[in-house]
Amino acid sequence: MGKIEWAMWANEQALASGLIYLTGGIVGVAGQLKGWEFAAFGIAAGVFVCLLEYPRSKRAKGTSVERTGQYCFTVCVKAFGPLTRNYYVRAFLHAALCVPGGFMLATVLGCVCLGMASLIYLSAAIHGEHWEPIMPKMEPLKHAAQSIKHPPQNPPPRPPPELRRKRTDDLESAAYVNPIPVTANES
Repeated sequence: MGKIEWAMWANEQALASGLIYLTGGIVGVAGQLKGWEFAAFGIAAGVFVCLLEYPRSKRAKGTSVERTGQYCFTVCVKAFGPLTRNYYVRAFLHAALCVPGGFMLATVLGCVCLGMASLIYLSAAIHGEHWEPIMPKMEPLKHAAQSIKHPPQNPPPRPPPELRRKRTDDLESAAYVNPIPVTANES
């Protein structure tokens, strides 16, 4: 059985929890609920988590599919160096950000989801994973002329070389010798 990449799961969980946290914060501030200051913090924390978690990490094996428009965020996250690459830091950061959300009903769901993402990141860090940016590949252009030296002269299906039609001006020398004798059936 293959090794589980905990960071991929944690990334999806944290991105979803950031959106949930943000939504709960908007509801709390818009409704001017009791303790709406925690909801305002939920908005700021939700936006921060979404910006931090939007770029996916490169997978250890296999292909890594980046999100649409990820490159801009990847450059920003990569600029912070070990603070954003280390999953221990992310786990404790998410744990700290989720605590104020537990004091208000509108942000409790985001708080719980972010807490689960924190635990998954902690598991990823324990298993030795770290964040690697997915950078666009700069592949050298291959010229088609170099790979095709002599294109085929006749379209497929191509007969074997000994059965190909001979190109000569003399019709008698271009004719094929039929290996099977042909006789007229006089019946």
